[in-house]
Amino acid sequence: MLVLNKPKGYLVTRSDDLGRKTVYNLLPDWVFTDGWMPIGRLDLESKGLLLFTRDGKINDALTKPGNCIKIYEVWVRGYVTDEHIAEAKKGVESIHGILKAKVEKIGNGGAKTKLKVELEEGKNRHIRRLFGALKDPKFGTPLKVLDLNRVSIGSFKPNIEIGKWRYLSLEEERMLIKNK
Repeated sequence: MLVLNKPKGYLVTRSDDLGRKTVYNLLPDWVFTDGWMPIGRLDLESKGLLLFTRDGKINDALTKPGNCIKIYEVWVRGYVTDEHIAEAKKGVESIHGILKAKVEKIGNGGAKTKLKVELEEGKNRHIRRLFGALKDPKFGTPLKVLDLNRVSIGSFKPNIEIGKWRYLSLEEERMLIKNK
C-alpha cells in the first residue's frame, strides 16, 4: 500500500473528461499503469490522507461501513452548537439517506468553528452535506464546510507533507488491516 497526502484541487479518479488534475498527477506513472486504486475518496476541495492498493480485498475491508474509522479536521462557516453536535451524532435526514458523524468542537475563530469529525461510513460528500443540512442559529443559513482535511484512517496517522506520497511500512499495513 501507499499513502498520498492529497492537496485541494485534485480529483480522486483515474482520468477526467474535462482534463482536470487527478491524484495520479502527483504519483509516479507506474502507480497508474500497474493498476493501483484509491481506497475511498476525497472530493476535489478536500485534502488529506488517501491510501492506494492493488488488492481489492484490502480495499473492500477498509471501505466497508464500520470497519475503519476515518478522522477529519474541518473548519465550518457558522457557529456549531451542542445541539448541532447532538443532531450529527443522531443522524440528519438528507436526500442521500441518514447522514451521521461523531463531532467534537476543537476551536473557533470569528464566525468559524473548527471540528474533529469521525466517520465510520463515508457517503459521497458526507461531511459537507451533513453540515449543509444544519442551520446557523444566528443567521438561519446552512452551515458550510470551508476546509476539510482527513488526518487519520483507522489507527494510521502518518506525518507526510501535502502533495507527497510514500509506501506504508509492513507494520503500518498490519496495523490497518488487522481484524479485517
